[in-house]
Amino acid sequence: MADRPRRIVVALTGATGATYGVQLLKRLHATAGIESHLIISDAATLTLHQELDLQRRDVEALAHVVHRNRDIGASIASGSYQVDAMVVAPCSMKTLAAVAHGFSDNLVTRAADVILKERRRLVLMVRETPFNLAHLRNMTSVTEMGGIIFPPLPSFYHRPATIADMVEHTVDRVMDLLGIENDQAARWGGMKGEQNDRPA
Repeated sequence: MADRPRRIVVALTGATGATYGVQLLKRLHATAGIESHLIISDAATLTLHQELDLQRRDVEALAHVVHRNRDIGASIASGSYQVDAMVVAPCSMKTLAAVAHGFSDNLVTRAADVILKERRRLVLMVRETPFNLAHLRNMTSVTEMGGIIFPPLPSFYHRPATIADMVEHTVDRVMDLLGIENDQAARWGGMKGEQNDRPA
């Protein structure tokens, strides 16, 4: 694998939170040695316009390789094509259910199925609240298969001032899961305060 870039598949599906996928693509595009592969579902196209005033082509310009969701003959649909990881950002409950049950009816779910069967890293940024029992069982199934369930829940210890700050911190955590060097991440340094600052 040393003679090729690290291949990361990014899929955007129809849940709210399209900004996570867009920001992840921007970060991957700016990182040397990464080749990003993008899939955008039809529902995600609507969400991009609704939430970010972006067209499909605007987001496709951020990826190195673009695949159509109906193209089940794409390179990333086969385990023999070496891909290092996949992130679904955001991941709808429909996509989660399809992945959990091996229902590979489009390229997003087929590519995720391939990642799991090849024992590679799959990160699903699931978006829904509250969860019902079907959601929870599907998340358990994916976890048992080796996937990572990563709801994009904001942290506040780094004192975010804007929504963008919260999104960036979440993307930082995803970059960590992908094993990509990330110097700009806000790291936990321990509790502050007189009692905790005393030497042991």
